[in-house]
Amino acid sequence: MSNLTSTSLPREVADAYVDDLIELDPLLGTYLGVASAARRLPDFSPAGADRLAALNRRTLERLAAAEAVDGAGSGVERRCARLLRERLTADLAVHAAGEHLRTVSNLNSPAHSVREAFTLMPTETPEHFADLAARLRGVPAALEGYRASLAEGLSRGLPGGPRQVETMVVQFGEWAGEGGEGGSWFAELVAEGPQDMRAELDAAAADATAAYAALRDWLRDVYAPAVAGTPDAVGRERYATFSRMWNGTDLDLDEAYAYGWSEYHRLHAEMVAEAAKILPGKDPWEVLAHLDAHGQAVEGVDEVREWLQALMDEAIEGLDGTHFDLADRVKKVEARIAPPGGAAAPYYTAPSEDFTRPGRTWLPTMGRTRFPVFDLVSTWYHEGVPGHHLQLAQWAHVAGDLSRYQATAGLVSSNAEGWALYAERLMDELGFLSDPERRLGYLDAQMMRAVRVIIDIGMHAELEIPSDSPFHPGERWTPELGQEFFGRHSGRPAAFVESEIVRYLGMPGQAIGYKLGERAWLLGREAARAAHGDAFDLKAWHMAALSQGSLGLDDLLAEISAL
Repeated sequence: MSNLTSTSLPREVADAYVDDLIELDPLLGTYLGVASAARRLPDFSPAGADRLAALNRRTLERLAAAEAVDGAGSGVERRCARLLRERLTADLAVHAAGEHLRTVSNLNSPAHSVREAFTLMPTETPEHFADLAARLRGVPAALEGYRASLAEGLSRGLPGGPRQVETMVVQFGEWAGEGGEGGSWFAELVAEGPQDMRAELDAAAADATAAYAALRDWLRDVYAPAVAGTPDAVGRERYATFSRMWNGTDLDLDEAYAYGWSEYHRLHAEMVAEAAKILPGKDPWEVLAHLDAHGQAVEGVDEVREWLQALMDEAIEGLDGTHFDLADRVKKVEARIAPPGGAAAPYYTAPSEDFTRPGRTWLPTMGRTRFPVFDLVSTWYHEGVPGHHLQLAQWAHVAGDLSRYQATAGLVSSNAEGWALYAERLMDELGFLSDPERRLGYLDAQMMRAVRVIIDIGMHAELEIPSDSPFHPGERWTPELGQEFFGRHSGRPAAFVESEIVRYLGMPGQAIGYKLGERAWLLGREAARAAHGDAFDLKAWHMAALSQGSLGLDDLLAEISAL
């Protein structure tokens, strides 16, 4: 760790950690817009994971020394130190459990991270395409390291879940261009490159394509048979380790499970009332099915991208100066269509640190050309404005007042997802969802997050379904029951529901952070409102809360309650 001394403060330790982390994880460098990282890929082998763990341990030692320096107790230093310690400790617990040796997921594996990084790389100049070609040539070694980790996991008796593996086999085949009408995804990626680089780009894309096809074959022929019969759910002990990583707190899982059910019942009553405004006498999911076929919709892929862009632009115009004070560079966000072959859920990628790459929302089309509006409006308030984009872009904007770590690599999932779900509720509170179709879609999205708490904890911890439940009372949760329950309580297509179940099984503890994070944001707002009384200023609170940088749920509620 260069440039650290005996008088370095926690923020300096944290920022030095980011520099060292980028050396080990160039994909983080691409996410942040660091040009020097563009040609490299991480070492996903067991040795690479061990090097990352060693860096985390060294950083904790440096942090302990920094916390003893005069000035380390100030607000921003204290928050940074607590975040860094909590994050590194959580990561080391995951590593100690060997979870890096069985990371299989439909969206959160090393193989997925590699492909996503290519969507963030600039492609405006020949130099950009040279970077692209160099990184593509590194894909075989990166995926071989990942394969070696999975093989090591098998040798240690640490198998991944069969459902996740089955999904990855299909995804990697699609990325390799097999079974479709077009070429591989990587060939399409370089298709617009300079003609004088054509041979180099095509060869590099072919190398990456072959590497994904080879990994697919190994997963199908070697790994899948070896893990056949393994439970997809991880059990209560492993779940607790993952939950700490995603949420920044040691949750009371039984209390969180009960909260999920209480939200389910509250939201169900609201959905029944809202559905009656559209089709009296029909239950909410009958109404949502009707809207899916006959409600307001946008026709065409290009058209829906433009519509989503306009929706975010309108939200910025309606919120800036009234409920938020936004810097000009925070106001830029782009709607994009997601590359094929990924998970079904929309997502967001943050701007680069210097904002040369803007924040972007991504819509997976899943082969569709018609897009019902009820399913999109609150989702784009979540992914874009005032959700993920306003929070993460504001962090980047105020990074100089925080630390680089607090604004980027230290992100706690439940903080960000909780804010984004709070943002959906805020737009309802402010009257942006007065149309019955859009409001029922919002309530359906809220119900999905409550259902996630119930089935994510329920499936992994094998909890009992309450005796007063309308669904299989007294039985223990299984993935099959989770998928059935989700399907009965969602207006989304069956393919989306199936993709979500695979996601929850491959990312234990992540999906609960939306609802539990939202609860923390709401409780913090109400505590601040109670403390200030009539002098409470929601706009000022929003901007102060969004300028705190990342915090785990252990610290988030305390900090935003005191603003």
